[in-house]
Amino acid sequence: MSARNSNANKAAARERLREERERQARRDRTRRQLVVAGSTVAILAVAGGVGFGVVQANKPSHWEAAKDAKAVTAPKNTSGANGTTVVIGKPEAKKTLELYEDSRCPICATFEQQVGATIQKDVDAGKYKVKYIGATFIDNSDNGEGSKNALSALGAALDVSPEAFSAYKTALYSAANHPSESDDKFADDAALLKIADSVNELKDNAAFKKNVESGTFDAWAMKMSATFDNSSVEGTPTLRMDGRTVTAEGSKNAPLTAPEYTAAIAKALAG
Repeated sequence: MSARNSNANKAAARERLREERERQARRDRTRRQLVVAGSTVAILAVAGGVGFGVVQANKPSHWEAAKDAKAVTAPKNTSGANGTTVVIGKPEAKKTLELYEDSRCPICATFEQQVGATIQKDVDAGKYKVKYIGATFIDNSDNGEGSKNALSALGAALDVSPEAFSAYKTALYSAANHPSESDDKFADDAALLKIADSVNELKDNAAFKKNVESGTFDAWAMKMSATFDNSSVEGTPTLRMDGRTVTAEGSKNAPLTAPEYTAAIAKALAG
């Protein structure tokens, strides 16, 4: 091999090596740019996700929004501010029994199961009217929604008629339907609608179903709950007549049997 050819080959080899190094450098630069761009996108995505999460976390819950609602749709058959005055019975009845209950309250269920029929009989006879005040404090202690949701559904029943309201309240508190205090069963619209099937006026009632599922009376329920919260009543069930608490003889609690109730209400009516 001549010296000239040897030098030319070496020069060509060096040129090929230089070009290869430049191509590799370009590939390395491109790779670094893609990594940086990908990292930036990932950081922005995480930041965006965190930001969205913070915004969502700071949004009021459905029930908080209902509580603060300015516009309140009240059921028919109500009166007073935001429709929170609910009175069941003959208008000419001179006495009014205030009844404070929470739909999830197990003692309220016992009270309704044992005494509810007696109250209904007295109301039908015109002995007194019943002013109903619904509470939701059990939801607050158990982080649930059943008390609020059931109260809203009671509003939907009241929108149909006072009779439907009373019958539905009885059904909710019945031994067959009422859950334990720790079971948030009434948070489920389907459960409330299934119970409503036992009430003739509510079964297959499209308007009632729509109002339950759409939460038409959710804001009303929260205003009603605030009425309870702003009262001096500390627990449920509580009964009052003429500003005085109606209790079982020798007790500070509501009467939980029909005989106890009959004796207590007779005393209250006489007083």
